[in-house]
Amino acid sequence: MRNIVAAVDFSDATPGVVKIATELAKSFGADLELFHVIEPEPSYTAYGFTPDEFPAMNAFQEESKRRAVLKLEELLAAVRVDRPKATSRMAVGSPLYSLLERVKEGGADFVVVGSHGHGAIAALLLGSVAEGLARKATVPTLIVPAAMSRQTKPSLRACFQ
Repeated sequence: MRNIVAAVDFSDATPGVVKIATELAKSFGADLELFHVIEPEPSYTAYGFTPDEFPAMNAFQEESKRRAVLKLEELLAAVRVDRPKATSRMAVGSPLYSLLERVKEGGADFVVVGSHGHGAIAALLLGSVAEGLARKATVPTLIVPAAMSRQTKPSLRACFQ
């Protein structure tokens, strides 16, 4: 294992994902990348509008990007205590397909992603990145339940107990 991608969405699942991905990278001497995806700005062109007619939406998107960059830098700083060469990357698009593309393009050979455990109805209506990744991934994938992040010390060992 040489390249690990940790998918982070800044939810309650993120601390467990980062902790376990860092442990894995340290154990295997692997490179670690924190990867975050921002959903794209909605398109109003189908309705005959332009983005200029909805400036608040553009401002919201820019603010989302700005905050995501700050959070990603904060996470990366914490990870670099154990993995000084860790990196981060951000994309705009569908979370699932952006992650699949990043794995392919970045040469990742392992992915760590969180699961929120919202239940069957939410997964049916909203979809699940973890579920989609489990079905479509071309590399081994570890899905970390959000409940592990609520533990005082989530660990790789706890994943296999």
